[in-house]
Amino acid sequence: MMATLPERITSLENRMDLLRQELKGDIAGLRQEFKGEMASLRQELKAEMGALEGRLGEQMASLRQELKGDMASLRQELKGDINTALNRLMLYFSALAVILALLTLWR
Repeated sequence: MMATLPERITSLENRMDLLRQELKGDIAGLRQEFKGEMASLRQELKAEMGALEGRLGEQMASLRQELKGDMASLRQELKGDINTALNRLMLYFSALAVILALLTLWR
């Protein structure tokens, strides 16, 4: 029994070495697989971020155009309101001038 003990220990050490090597290989494989998946995930995220940036840019451009249109419309509306107010003011001044002229004539 004592004679086979060193052989058994050697055999056990060899099996443990083989298991260690196998485990190292598995870990290295998992590490490579993980790196590949991370790189793939990064690429997907970059693509999605690029798409989101594109959509955001389009929406901003659309909002800018809409705002420009609204501003132009408001500017035209304001010009119309100012012209209407000036026309009314001119009518009031004209009416005042006529009244003053009539008062001058009736004296």
